[in-house]
Amino acid sequence: MAADVSPVRTLATKVRAAYDNLPLPAPVVVAMALDVLLARLRPLPLPVPRAVHRSVGAALLMTGVGLNAWALAERRRRSAGPFELERPEELVVTGPYAMTRHPMYVGWWVIQLGAGTMAGSAWVLALLPAQLLVEHRSVLDEEATLAELFPQSYPDYTKRVPRYLGLPRAQAPGAGT
Repeated sequence: MAADVSPVRTLATKVRAAYDNLPLPAPVVVAMALDVLLARLRPLPLPVPRAVHRSVGAALLMTGVGLNAWALAERRRRSAGPFELERPEELVVTGPYAMTRHPMYVGWWVIQLGAGTMAGSAWVLALLPAQLLVEHRSVLDEEATLAELFPQSYPDYTKRVPRYLGLPRAQAPGAGT
């Protein structure tokens, strides 16, 4: 007799699998929680009309979500078997990975900035730089791992694509093919 799998259980399994492959860095969670807590204990409102910070915040939030979704889709597209974010099968250098080596970190930072801006709290502007410094350590560890996993292609990639944001670097004539 076949087991009856409920739609709720199937959906829960899919949601859990998606969450397991969506790294939410702990410093983002801590910084967002601190922003909410500080905004309640000691409000520090943004000095612009509410409609402005809500509109700008919503745009930033959607941009960050879009960047994370695009990065996940690009990584998933490059996976032959079951998708495991923390175990890349190949170095992805297309899509958002052609603009920043760490689009998901950048996406989370933009989400955090958007959420704080949308709430009208200037605390996000004080907390975000500290969080970036904390997460930079994790980024360096990830880059060391990628350099070990992809010793042929990763060094060239780092020469062409900025770590976080910026314009793609021009390749020197005759360099890498």
